[in-house]
Amino acid sequence: MQSVARIKNMPFVRLVPADLSVCSVAGSFLQSSFWGTFKESFGWKAFAFSAEWRTGAAPLLVLHRVLARGFALAYVPWGPEIPSVLELSDAERSAALPLLAAALQPLLPRDAVFIRFDPPWRGGEGSRPFPEPFVRAAADIQAPDTALVDLCAGEEAILSRMKSKCRYNVRLGGRKVAVRQADEAGLDDFYRLLRETARRDGIALHEEAYYRRLFACARASGETLRLYLAYGEGQPVAGVVVLFRGQVATYLYGASSGRHRGLMAPHALQWQAMRDAKAAGAVAYDLFGIPPDADPAHPMAGLHRFKTGFGGVVVHRAGSWDYPVKPILYALFRRVERLRKRARDVKKRALQAGRARNPAD
Repeated sequence: MQSVARIKNMPFVRLVPADLSVCSVAGSFLQSSFWGTFKESFGWKAFAFSAEWRTGAAPLLVLHRVLARGFALAYVPWGPEIPSVLELSDAERSAALPLLAAALQPLLPRDAVFIRFDPPWRGGEGSRPFPEPFVRAAADIQAPDTALVDLCAGEEAILSRMKSKCRYNVRLGGRKVAVRQADEAGLDDFYRLLRETARRDGIALHEEAYYRRLFACARASGETLRLYLAYGEGQPVAGVVVLFRGQVATYLYGASSGRHRGLMAPHALQWQAMRDAKAAGAVAYDLFGIPPDADPAHPMAGLHRFKTGFGGVVVHRAGSWDYPVKPILYALFRRVERLRKRARDVKKRALQAGRARNPAD
C-alpha cells in the first residue's frame, strides 16, 4: 500500500509503510523503534513508514491510541524528520506538512479523529507556522522549548558558561553528595523520590512498571539509558534518568527529596551526566523541556531557572499542531483538552503559591 502526494516542486513525495525497524536510524529517540516498542507496552500502537523526500528518505514513527470506542488519536512525536541534505526554507517545510498529513490519513486506522504533530523544527514565522487545516493543539504533548548545553568545549569552559549561582551549586553539590550510576538496580529508590516529587510539584506520575519497562526496552534495543542517584547523609536524595543516543544525551526524568535541598544534589547529578555524555562522544546535552520564558508567574518558573542556569542555548519550537480528520469529533476533544489543561495549571499555580508561603515544605 502506498499513498502518493505529488505537487510540482514540493520536497515531499510519498509515504511507504515499513517495518518498525526502519526507525532504528531516526535522529530523535522519540522517532525511534525503541520508543515505538516502549509505547506499545502502554496502550499505543506503533506504525512505521519510510517518508520519501525529493533527495532521499527518512523514517516516520506514528503512534495510535484509542481514547474511546471509535475515537482515537494519531501522534507523530518530534516528526517528521527531514533528510539532512534537504535544506528547506520555513515556507517549504510549512507547505510540506499538510501534504504528508494527507498522505498519512488513509494509511491509519479509520477511528483516528486527528493527527497530532510535534515538528522538531520551527516551521515558519508568526502565530501560524502551518497552514489550514492545521490547528494549534490545546495542550502540548512534548514541551516545545528546551535548553541545549554545548559539550564540545572542555569542562572548565562548560562550567564558565553556567550562571554563577548554578556553577556554585554544581561545585557545592560535588562536595556534599556522592553521585553513582545505579541504573535498573536503583529504580526502587528512584521511584520513592519520584512519588515525593510528584506530591510536592503536583505532576502526574506513571506506575513504577513504566520506568522498569523503559529500561528493559532500552536494553533490548541497544540504547544507553542511565539512572544516576545522589547520596547524601547516608541515603539517596535525588536521581536523574538520562538517555545517551548518538551525539545527544537527553535528560528524561528527575526526582529529589525536599528535605535535602541544601545539598544541591540535582546540580551534581546533571553535571556528572554531562561529563559522562561528553566522554561518550555526545556534543550536546538536552535538558528537554522548559517554560517558554522566565515569567515568574509561570507554574514551572523554578524549572526554567534551574535548567537555564546550566548555560545552554534556549531553543523554541512550534509546539503541537493538529490535523483534524473528523472535525466535529475533534472540536469536542479540543474543548475537553482545553478544560483539563486549565485545571492542571490552576492546581500548579496553587502549589507554587503554597511553596512561596511555606518555603520549608
